[in-house]
Amino acid sequence: MNTIGSPTPDAPAAAVQRTARIAGVWFVLTFAFSIPAVVLYDPVLNDADYILGSGADTQVRLGALLEILTAVSNIATAVVLFPVLKRQSESIALGYFGARILDSTFIVAGVACVLAVVALRHDLAGEGGADAVLVGRALTAVKDQTFLLGPAFCAGFGNGLLLGYLMYRSGLVPRPMALIGLIGGPIAFATATAVLFGAYEQTSPLNVLFTVPEIIWEASLGIWLLTKGFRPAPIIAGTAAEAPREPGTA
Repeated sequence: MNTIGSPTPDAPAAAVQRTARIAGVWFVLTFAFSIPAVVLYDPVLNDADYILGSGADTQVRLGALLEILTAVSNIATAVVLFPVLKRQSESIALGYFGARILDSTFIVAGVACVLAVVALRHDLAGEGGADAVLVGRALTAVKDQTFLLGPAFCAGFGNGLLLGYLMYRSGLVPRPMALIGLIGGPIAFATATAVLFGAYEQTSPLNVLFTVPEIIWEASLGIWLLTKGFRPAPIIAGTAAEAPREPGTA
């Protein structure tokens, strides 16, 4: 009997677990890229006269590159997970996908603002005076707002609420862990709203405190998927258990 090329019951399960680990890698990379970018951006974001000074352009450009890679990683998490998550709810999975794209769009817009400051610094060659400083401050202010609208709002709604719900209902990861996302996401969204209406600054300790649950959720999800993969769950167990039916069977 020739069995070459016949499917094995373990093949679908192995493919799904490979998907989980690839998604875990992308989640971990979002942290690996975004955290250093914040440090590298410090000269341009916290020096009002950067546009007229000597500058640290190479450092800032490296930060810009890392943020672009962060945007790519954000979208990649949604692309990789979508075929699995849509088995739980295609509409919510599409919502998560859209939120990740919107988040990355705001990130790239912020990168453009930072690179514009660097380009203007070269064009002005230390000239321009107060007007140049005003333009530089305006661009960095836009950068701050893109962070509020992207990683703050979109991550809280997309990664926290939508992805947390999908993971909780599907059981692909431990439900107590997914519950952190379900709780942390709305809290992150609420604190971003408070910042938007001037209740406190985006860099205030209170805002940082309220975003901690969302950060814990995303970090723990990435590590879990990378190291353990998906837990056995109906939306993947059914696929793994599928076998060719005999002709004439119902």
